[in-house]
Amino acid sequence: MAQAADRGSSREDIVIVDLESEVDAPPAMQRQDSLYVAATRAAGANNHGQDSWARTVRLALQCVGILYGDIGTSPLFVYSSTFRDGVGHPDDLLGALSLIIYSFLLFTVVKYVYIALRANDDGDGGTFALYTLISRHAKVSLIPNQQAEDELVSKYNRAKPPATLRRAQWMKELLETNKAVKISLFLLTMLATAMVISDAVLTPAISVLSAVGGLKEKAPYLTTDEIVWITVGILVVLFAIQRFGTDKVGYLFAPVILLWLLLIGGVGVYNLIKYDTGVLRAFNLKYIIDYFRRNKKKGWVSLGGILLCFTGTEALFSDLGYFSIRSIQLSFGFGLVPSVLLAYIGQAAYLRMHLEDVANSFYRSTPISLFWPTFILAIAASIIGSQAMISCAFATISHSQTLGCFPRVKILHTSRQYSGQLYIPEVNYLLCLGACLVTIGFKTTVIIGEAHGICVVLVMIITTLLLTIVMLLIWKISIWWIVLFFIVFMSSELIYLSAILYRFVHGAYVPVAMSAVLMVVMIVWHYVHVKKYNFELEHSVPRDKVKELLGRRDVQRAPGIGLFYTELVQGIPPSDSSLDK
Repeated sequence: MAQAADRGSSREDIVIVDLESEVDAPPAMQRQDSLYVAATRAAGANNHGQDSWARTVRLALQCVGILYGDIGTSPLFVYSSTFRDGVGHPDDLLGALSLIIYSFLLFTVVKYVYIALRANDDGDGGTFALYTLISRHAKVSLIPNQQAEDELVSKYNRAKPPATLRRAQWMKELLETNKAVKISLFLLTMLATAMVISDAVLTPAISVLSAVGGLKEKAPYLTTDEIVWITVGILVVLFAIQRFGTDKVGYLFAPVILLWLLLIGGVGVYNLIKYDTGVLRAFNLKYIIDYFRRNKKKGWVSLGGILLCFTGTEALFSDLGYFSIRSIQLSFGFGLVPSVLLAYIGQAAYLRMHLEDVANSFYRSTPISLFWPTFILAIAASIIGSQAMISCAFATISHSQTLGCFPRVKILHTSRQYSGQLYIPEVNYLLCLGACLVTIGFKTTVIIGEAHGICVVLVMIITTLLLTIVMLLIWKISIWWIVLFFIVFMSSELIYLSAILYRFVHGAYVPVAMSAVLMVVMIVWHYVHVKKYNFELEHSVPRDKVKELLGRRDVQRAPGIGLFYTELVQGIPPSDSSLDK
């Protein structure tokens, strides 16, 4: 019997059974476990840590074109979303800039680029990959099909002090024996998955609409409806080119994003020198304290706009299967971080002298001679920025299928070199339809931004919970590092969540409604999937019964082999009704 398995704790196997050879095999022969070869092969299949530098540089170039458009286009709307009612005090800009700088560095650089990327499931990232990684080390999956060989996929050192081992054993027993914990972990993963897919609808809408809105600077006669329909046309084109695959799209988009990052970084330096170099004082945390002391509740509510500076960070993690850890860290540290931070600093410097322009600070702070190149690149970068979340949705759905948590859809592999690059036609069509409907329905980036924010924060909170479990169960690091990680990130993310929930009825309810529908679909599908698995497990045909069946004289033999689709890791599935007679 041979079985071909996908990565993940749940697998849909193709079982090829030669019944005669199965029965007649001599007792001395030890049949190797069916998943052993697949598990050991998978352990090296996506070994991102040992890529050559030439491959890393190529992937780093693609990272720029696929991953960084979303984060890189956030300067288009962060200040306008933060100061909806205008800037009350000039120093509020320093407080907001300080929040932007430290939130960006804390969540994108520290949490995702240097912590979360290490918690990958043999090259795959995202909340679902965290769940499957945990499933390899503890029996938390609702389908009881874990194998001992699953742990071969993990490469973490287990030679740890007794205290860390005791904590890991305690976490393992808690996850395996407490059914409420199992179900809660599963539901949280489903929620994060649904939110990521919902975010893939909202990100294209807000990114492209904010860029197209710049047309009003040169064509004030354009109506809001005309801006909306131009945005819809661009969105249709964006989703239409997805079928060409991440590999080609990444090389096509990378030069555009590079130009965009150079442009916004250069304009930021220009504004900083021309208007007010004093905004560099925002690196002093004192201005954050002063900002909240001065604005109180209004300052807390404004966090819903601040958090838009780190939207797209989940895509860095979820799209890891498309690239590699080293390529993301290389391109992120040397390309994205300095350019984006300079853009925020430059806008703050401009606004210190022009408080009235906060509603459209990006285009107003751009030199007049650079308006049209900036506008064209902003449109292109916004289109590309949506690519990260679209690719993230494809990767997330692919991961969810490995655990039987999403209806079967056609998944196309678009690259011969990089196995993680995917395209899902049906999902692409639905995402396009959703993005267009959201754009037509809301018409403004402020409302879409509030909807966008709740997706980002909820996914980040769930990622923090799962990363904490990984640290306890798998990494087995010092408890003090785990406590520090959990307190810092969970407390800050909950504060951001509270600010978003305050304006829940203004737009945040939209992704919650979409996610609720998606969760119902996924939970029902998984429930039936588990029932099917348990039926096959209970009615699997034992080896002795097959021998007895083949010993009957009235059995007619047909040449060839039989193909059975099953998720049983052992045994012969009850696919042939004659085996049950």
